[in-house]
Amino acid sequence: MMKSKAFLTKLGLPAGDAYDLPDSEKRFDDGGQYRFEVPGIQGPGTMKALLDEVDRLELLIHRVTQTKGIIMLSDQEITEMVGMAADGNVELVLAIGPRATTDTSASVNTPEGQRMGYRLRGQDQIARAMEEVYRGVGLGCHSFLVYDEGSLWVFNEMRNKGEIPAICHFKVSAHTGHGNPCSARLLAGIGANSFNPVRDIQLQMMSAIRQAVDIPLDLHTENPASTGGFIRHYEVPEMIRVAAPIYLKTGGSVAKSHSWNTSDSDAKQRAKQVHLVQRMIDEYYPEASNSPK
Repeated sequence: MMKSKAFLTKLGLPAGDAYDLPDSEKRFDDGGQYRFEVPGIQGPGTMKALLDEVDRLELLIHRVTQTKGIIMLSDQEITEMVGMAADGNVELVLAIGPRATTDTSASVNTPEGQRMGYRLRGQDQIARAMEEVYRGVGLGCHSFLVYDEGSLWVFNEMRNKGEIPAICHFKVSAHTGHGNPCSARLLAGIGANSFNPVRDIQLQMMSAIRQAVDIPLDLHTENPASTGGFIRHYEVPEMIRVAAPIYLKTGGSVAKSHSWNTSDSDAKQRAKQVHLVQRMIDEYYPEASNSPK
């Protein structure tokens, strides 16, 4: 495969997966190697339960992500979540609502149609996704979870042309199904500020992606039952070492699915999972640098 690998190298990409697992020298702007993200917090009640438990356990988290979609939240709920994020010094990420699973097509619910993921069908759905962003921005949110590459390109154009604030952040979901350096380079080029590869990606693959892009990687330390249910806590120190800067997506194993309607009790369990992952880091990679609150 020398010809193919040589051409990839000409493009400034790794020739293959990085089995030597080199240290990543890249960092967040504040010098941190890792940050914690708690996904699946669907409304203000569970967000309060999570943040209260985080404070009780004296933990440090940086990002809270809602996954059911802006379309499922009232203006009051969004405003409350934005306020809690500001008070708690955490980033709030709201998911773009319209997606294949809630569209009028039945294809996504078939075995072959599942390959569509959450991508959008038709230009009307793109316009509706844009409305979600306009609405979120109007209520004070500036970070969004994106499931469709075409919509990401449009959102980036909106940002570049001043339609939405330049500080808006677009995070690409694992549900887009990307897991290689070329895809990572493409997503970064059309506006991704962080990128979630497929959940079961291996260390040598993470390391190769890190060589291709500078944007943070969002990596699952564990997963809902619907996406395998595996728990990777022992791998976290190596994830940080080879793939920094990374967001450690922690707490997913508490849920049965991506859009699980998290209870207050679930939110507390997610905080406990952060505690367990932090223990692994402290035990096996104590010199790793966490971003400040």
